Amino acid sequence: MTDVWNFLKDLVNPESIVQLGLPLLLFVVFAETGLFFGFFLPGDSLVFISGLICATNNEYLNVNILVLNLSMIGAAVFGNLVGYLFGKKVGPALFKKEDSLFFKKRHLQATQSFYQKHGGKTLILGRFLPVVRTFAPILAGIIIIDFKKFMLFNIVGATAWISSISLIGYFLGSEFPETKNYLGYIVIGLIIITTIPVLITYLKEKRSK
Repeated sequence: MTDVWNFLKDLVNPESIVQLGLPLLLFVVFAETGLFFGFFLPGDSLVFISGLICATNNEYLNVNILVLNLSMIGAAVFGNLVGYLFGKKVGPALFKKEDSLFFKKRHLQATQSFYQKHGGKTLILGRFLPVVRTFAPILAGIIIIDFKKFMLFNIVGATAWISSISLIGYFLGSEFPETKNYLGYIVIGLIIITTIPVLITYLKEKRSK
């Protein structure tokens, strides 16, 4: 039981995920971008730290930044595809599902509100927002957006999200190696910055009702 709890704690710690190797890193990127219970997993901070550690510590990520980025983009694209197919199969029934430890209806509703405002671009813009990133492909499947259009947004969004954030981390790690000493503060800062837009959207949706 202790081992399971420690593993779950590692799953929400981006530094621990990277230290445990590339396969786990890719699985978390996949799960956070397509499985409805993956909303609690680190996304932006994980991608950022993977780029930073790739530049400063090859003991954990012994790959170059191009291979790392292509691998994470592939995982993110596949994650969204699974989310889309899941939403297409489950459909509106998901809105009737009761809240549980791994599912919160308000997250789906906040994503729906964001989607109503931005349309298909949500699949690109939503990549940079936690929770929305997880539920956007599922919602796209529920409303059955054209598959070719979905895949275009999927690939463009994954490429923009992974490349921009990981390369920022890689640049900081290359030019300022001491940055890795402040990972805890960086993670907290990224969580706060990326959560604010989602919280605002949710509060607006709640007030409108």
